[in-house]
Amino acid sequence: MDLEQIQIRLRECIKQSPYSQKEIAKAVNVSPQTISKYMKLDIFPALDTFAKLCKFLDVKSDYVLGIDEY
Repeated sequence: MDLEQIQIRLRECIKQSPYSQKEIAKAVNVSPQTISKYMKLDIFPALDTFAKLCKFLDVKSDYVLGIDEY
């Protein structure tokens, strides 16, 4: 799985969450503009932010990374 596919999975997890981009940004300590950049596939979060996103969104990092399909 390449970086773009991982970014697409992360974007889908963000879209499917019940939280607004602003709420997600606050929870993981980044700006709402940064979340917007993740959604546009412009950037990928730093490892610590990625971990916080997965925890907050209640998704397994292995799924986002394509290691596990569930």
